[in-house]
Amino acid sequence: MLSGCGSAALQDHAIKSPEMRPETFFTGFLTAHGVVRDRRGAAIRQFNADISACWNDGVGTLDEDFVFDDGEVQKRVWTLSPSTNQRFIATAGDVVGEGEGRWNGSAFVLDYTLRIQLEDGAVDVRVDDRMYRVSDDVVVNQSKMSKFGVGVGEILLTIIRHPDVEVECAPK
Repeated sequence: MLSGCGSAALQDHAIKSPEMRPETFFTGFLTAHGVVRDRRGAAIRQFNADISACWNDGVGTLDEDFVFDDGEVQKRVWTLSPSTNQRFIATAGDVVGEGEGRWNGSAFVLDYTLRIQLEDGAVDVRVDDRMYRVSDDVVVNQSKMSKFGVGVGEILLTIIRHPDVEVECAPK
């Protein structure tokens, strides 16, 4: 499923170091900084996000607060539940059903359907999210969005981990 539509397989993206274990990178306080590009590649929005990431009994919660350059604020809370063989099941409030995350070497791939609210209603788009850990505290991310197999946009971002900032995790 993740390698369909002509996209490269996960192992084609996996540089061996630094290792991208989601439960070790996505922990504590992180920030994300990026741009949204339309189907023609034009940058149409910018955003910054604060992320609080906690793990309890192997299940991760990533609480994301986005602020866009036009003032829009969005919140997404991901739950990453371990599956089999370096895989996670990923859910969030605006994700349709379950997404699947896989990691190998320095790469983490997350495949899901995102429901985007527009002025005239909601639209569901497939997201092929590819993250690459380039240092202990930095991940670069490219998210390609498609509808009916046709590219409709892309998100380019950098995620920075701030190990010196404390995060209070809610007990389960």
